[in-house]
Amino acid sequence: MKRIAVMMAALAVAAGCATNAQVSETNFVGDAMKPYVENGVLPGAISVLYDNGAEEICCIGYADLEAKRPIAMDNVYMQCSQTKGFCGVTVAKLIEEGKLGLDDPVSKYLPEFQTLWVLESEDGETKELRRAKNTLTVRMCLNHMGGFPFECSAKRNDVRGGGWSGGAPIRQVASIAAASPLLFEPGTSVTYSNTGIDIAAAVVEVVSGMKWEDYLKQTVLDPLGMKSSSFRPTDAQLENKIEMYSTDSEGKAIWVEENPWQQRPYNDSHVFASAGAGLWTTASDQLKFYKMLMNLGLGENGVRILEEETVKTLLAVSSRPAEISDGYSLGLGAPVVDHEDGWFGHGGAWGTNCFVNWHKKQLKLWVIQHSAGEQPWQEDLWKAQEAFFRHQLDNNSEKAYTGRTE
Repeated sequence: MKRIAVMMAALAVAAGCATNAQVSETNFVGDAMKPYVENGVLPGAISVLYDNGAEEICCIGYADLEAKRPIAMDNVYMQCSQTKGFCGVTVAKLIEEGKLGLDDPVSKYLPEFQTLWVLESEDGETKELRRAKNTLTVRMCLNHMGGFPFECSAKRNDVRGGGWSGGAPIRQVASIAAASPLLFEPGTSVTYSNTGIDIAAAVVEVVSGMKWEDYLKQTVLDPLGMKSSSFRPTDAQLENKIEMYSTDSEGKAIWVEENPWQQRPYNDSHVFASAGAGLWTTASDQLKFYKMLMNLGLGENGVRILEEETVKTLLAVSSRPAEISDGYSLGLGAPVVDHEDGWFGHGGAWGTNCFVNWHKKQLKLWVIQHSAGEQPWQEDLWKAQEAFFRHQLDNNSEKAYTGRTE
């Protein structure tokens, strides 16, 4: 099994998935996940671990368990909330160009946000509102401190076309949010919100003069060569997608046709782009985006998306006030204080995640499509990831020592 995993890693590198990396001889994640796949608990998963030039790629199990179709780096999947980081990068680009300020009032670009109302109290028959005292800023929208609910009324999943992969255009979502009560005074608390991220995307639309998804494609996806990433995957891509699973009462994987937040069909006219969630991608494409962040704005293909200082100061460290302990930057989880052990990145609702450390040039990518239920493999996955980075550290130390004595 170990030999097969290493061979799969080599094939992935040959296909261009890790153009500047040396394939590691290790298979920590493959060895750790093998029992879960063999027991029918984990249908399939992709793991990529990168440490300053060394890379371990593991494609284990199946994208379609019933059809026994092996999981692969070029299978499309729904990354869900990892889309937020893409919005953060588009905002960072405009800040870098001097076209937008992180602490600009949202109303500067979207006038309907000039007057906002906070929900003070509510009973079964009445709602008590008061006018918001604080000014809503672009920063607050991106770090979940704007006071907005998870989704606005146009995108609730209790009607056809609801959820974050449907419902309404970004500009309409922003208008509805502006007319709806806030959950708290802007800038005083935290509530995880796709709505806030969509409002930031609406600001991008006003400043750039383009639909947010078109601006993203033109300035980030296309320059990085992310040709398989979009909000409406093709029929051919969907035939090859990573299927969604949940866990039954016996701990076994069972196929899920669709999650209520992401309703089929996935590419018809009911689907609108959302900056809070909804971008389809592949593991190969996702690596291009996160390695760009790891390399402080420079893609592996040599294309610069952002300047180094922009990534360091806007994306890799928290943009929340010091008294808010949990770190979050612009659509990305980030450490409160910039430190060499600090990772930044994001996860998604179906279990995907990717985090990078720019100080140490490290990355860890994990891809599954798990809709609901327990994930008993998590602890073993974390241990395997730690073992890989510890192994690389030990190897580097040994080489450094050997080099001094020769």
